[in-house]
Amino acid sequence: MKRQGTGNREQGTGAGRVPQLSNSRPGKTASWSRFTGPAVVLLAAAVAVAPLLAHGPSCGHDFDFHLVSWFDCLNSWRQGIPYPHWTPSANFGAGEPRFVFYPPLTWMLGAALGLVLPWTLVPVALTFLLLALTGLATQALAREMLPDSISDGAATLAGCAALYSGYALFTAYERTAFGELAGGFWIPLLLLFALRDGGSDAPGRKCPLARKILNGSALPLALVVAGCWLSNAPLGVMGCYLLAAVAVAAALLAQSWAPVLRAALAAALGIALSSLYLIPAACEQRWVDVRQAIDDPGLLIENSWLFARHASPALAFHDVELHRVSLIAASMIAVALVCLLLSWWRGKLTLKNQSHLLRWWIPLALIPFAVLFLQFPVSLPAWNLLPKLRFLQFPWRWLVVLEAPLAIFFAAAIWPGKSARPWRRVAVAALCAVGFLAVTAFTAHNFFQTCDDEDAVPSMISVYRTGAGFEGTDEYTPPGAGNALVPTGLPAACLTADSATVLGALPDNQKGQEQDGQDSGDAHPIWKPAQGSCEAILRWQSDQPEHQRLQALIPHAGFLILRLCAYPAWRITVNGQSLASLPRRDDGLIAVPVPQGPIDLAVNWTTTPDVIAGRWLSALAALLLAGLWLLERKLSRTRLS
Repeated sequence: MKRQGTGNREQGTGAGRVPQLSNSRPGKTASWSRFTGPAVVLLAAAVAVAPLLAHGPSCGHDFDFHLVSWFDCLNSWRQGIPYPHWTPSANFGAGEPRFVFYPPLTWMLGAALGLVLPWTLVPVALTFLLLALTGLATQALAREMLPDSISDGAATLAGCAALYSGYALFTAYERTAFGELAGGFWIPLLLLFALRDGGSDAPGRKCPLARKILNGSALPLALVVAGCWLSNAPLGVMGCYLLAAVAVAAALLAQSWAPVLRAALAAALGIALSSLYLIPAACEQRWVDVRQAIDDPGLLIENSWLFARHASPALAFHDVELHRVSLIAASMIAVALVCLLLSWWRGKLTLKNQSHLLRWWIPLALIPFAVLFLQFPVSLPAWNLLPKLRFLQFPWRWLVVLEAPLAIFFAAAIWPGKSARPWRRVAVAALCAVGFLAVTAFTAHNFFQTCDDEDAVPSMISVYRTGAGFEGTDEYTPPGAGNALVPTGLPAACLTADSATVLGALPDNQKGQEQDGQDSGDAHPIWKPAQGSCEAILRWQSDQPEHQRLQALIPHAGFLILRLCAYPAWRITVNGQSLASLPRRDDGLIAVPVPQGPIDLAVNWTTTPDVIAGRWLSALAALLLAGLWLLERKLSRTRLS
């Protein structure tokens, strides 16, 4: 929408003027103020991760998962595999198709950082990067929507407040969920490009609908949608639903279909661009037990309502975490609503000749109410009816959507206008700095997770180098199999007379519990040569992440049980003959029938049709986005001429 009479934010009054993202201002301060705000945000992010630099990475809930992914990704790159699909070190060396199902952005970024930084610094560097991007994206959104009278300092304050909002630091320290942490960057950009309107009608001239749709925001909005999906699947779901809701609100306010059509175009192209990940992840779900991601009692939406309590001992730890995040959710929603009210009372929601601000404020003002609604059982029909929404697992994941609006409401509510005396701005900045330092200290004391000896980065590196591997992920196991049955210490191949031979045994102190019907905890069976379960032990002659080969002389016909989890993408050949079907094992390992005599066994990862389709669709989307970029540039030049 064209902004008329907004002072220095736009120069000129030409029809259809496109709002620019530049934060420059006239005068001598323009050159340095353009960099001061981002520098302050970067400093705030550095302070937020200072405890990690002092004490080492926080071993939160997902820390091991991400660290192992970075190890395996970097190892695959060094083996000449640019986009790996298999994680060899999961399931104690038997592997899992983690890279098929987990979006690639953060595990590739972590591996890339591992190329240039010590592994002990990689989690800290990635946390800093994602928090800094959260602040910078929120700052860009705030500059676009805040009135000129406070936009410079308030936008910087909003950027700092976003990364200190509570949920961002909880995700960084308590959960170490880097994919979700990336949402703090993508969501503000989604709001920014969904709500920008550079094709509004000029006085006396009606702007064509095509120009309203292709206003320069469709291309970046498509890239943001793709970024959400390539960072975290629940984030992709939230991003698409948020985009739909914001587009509808913007369309009602503008009385135009343009925001909805632009959002639909961007969503389609963004999803298509991420198809190289999405299509294989969707098509190959039938090959793994993905239902474990939502059927576990601790992962059910119904068990994670705000401040819920459960009698089941199995949910005791879950309830402790739920209570903690419920306090964060209640605090964030309360602060957002109070600051929204103060902003309205101070007249920051709309000013004379700036009624366009309502186009920004109303959609963002609805977000706290929507997030609050989704935290209670009354919202269960929505969780059940809307496709894929239950895969979010936790209602409080929606707090990532609240970070930017909360920060902007906060900055608008307390930041003095340009007409105020300078000491007031200094006082507010000083008080906020003290508050942010206090939040950092609170986070370090309450959310920082001390690493056990076996979870510390040096220990993980040592184990990785031995090839012993790590525990696997439940939802990536073959259907009907259990990765808890995969023994530790297995050889590459074990010759047996029976494909169902049980390999390994539980430790002696766990056997009694299992016989009594008790939970044996996290213990895994242990294989040792003295157990006699293997008649012969063989090793790979060529062992790469997605290509293995073994040549041996087999004393009698039988089965080679491989230290490799079954997956349909594996192509297994014995003496050049491909094996169409293999016996099924309860532990999910591959059992290959072999004849007596010399054998040449090869196991190779194949490019399945869904992967080919995903790559082609992503390539087509990239071409369409290039065409969209050229078209939007042409329309922009036409508007300015």
